[in-house]
Amino acid sequence: MNLDFSAIKESKNLLAFSAGIDSTSLFFLLLKENIDFDIAIVNYNEREESKEELQYAKDLALKYNKRIFYKEVQLESKSNFEKTARDIRYRFFKDIIEKNSYNTLITAHQLNDKLEWFLMQLSKGAGLVELIGFKELEENELYTAFKPLLDISKDELENFLKENNIKYFIDKSNYDEKYKRNYFRHNFSDKFLDEYKQGVKNSFKYLQKDINSLNISNKALKKIYELEIYKNSNDENLNIRTIDLSLKRRGLLISKPQRNEILKQKDITISDKICISIEKDFIWISPKSNEIMDKKFKESCRIKRIPKNIRSYIKEKKINLEDLVF
Repeated sequence: MNLDFSAIKESKNLLAFSAGIDSTSLFFLLLKENIDFDIAIVNYNEREESKEELQYAKDLALKYNKRIFYKEVQLESKSNFEKTARDIRYRFFKDIIEKNSYNTLITAHQLNDKLEWFLMQLSKGAGLVELIGFKELEENELYTAFKPLLDISKDELENFLKENNIKYFIDKSNYDEKYKRNYFRHNFSDKFLDEYKQGVKNSFKYLQKDINSLNISNKALKKIYELEIYKNSNDENLNIRTIDLSLKRRGLLISKPQRNEILKQKDITISDKICISIEKDFIWISPKSNEIMDKKFKESCRIKRIPKNIRSYIKEKKINLEDLVF
């Protein structure tokens, strides 16, 4: 397995661990390359094996001198379990990263996950960037997300574990097709990879090169605290992609109906958390704020053409209005 860990050689790293095939393989591959890292695991207490998985994570941390962070969860409702579990997991990672100054979150997403995502997006209707989805390196608000296994299939990882006699667990819930991703995995992506693995690997490489050739820039013109201002490209597809990526970096994943509503309304608050305003020349994105504004401040914002739903955050953070003039 030819993996390049040079991007995280000098950073402080946190590995998202589950004791399954993917994250266990990555744990030992990182060890093999002498990469410094600690681990974090969430126990949802949904399966009998979960306690054994947590104990295995603790044993590995002790044996290899890794710091371990773990969270015990009891979900009252099983409604939309996957999304709820993901939100809990990433909030937990974010808190650890913020409190302990980690630079990079390493996750064990692999080739099967990437193709599964591709097919799920294809079934809903998506553009080129959304279809590719996972990137090896992606900048978020507080950290860099690193996915080094995207060119490696699950069976290659399992063979690695077996060849090296490394213990791992199988999450039986991964076979439950009531979860949409499992349905796509077992009926489409895994079967397709069994026959066309090398072609899929090559296709993803070509598609990523095509995206890079488009030279699509999602860099903010200005970023002050959590306020971001982007150029309006006058292309709805590019604008929503910019907004989508900004929200993703903030830990907020939006649905296709939400994307459509953003483009329709232009000025909107998403999930009662993030305010978005699509103006003639610029796109403004900031956290929602309930800061009280006086008439003088409102008038100054009006003169400088600052969107109404962004003003409270600017007031709260005491951002100089002159810094927002282009």
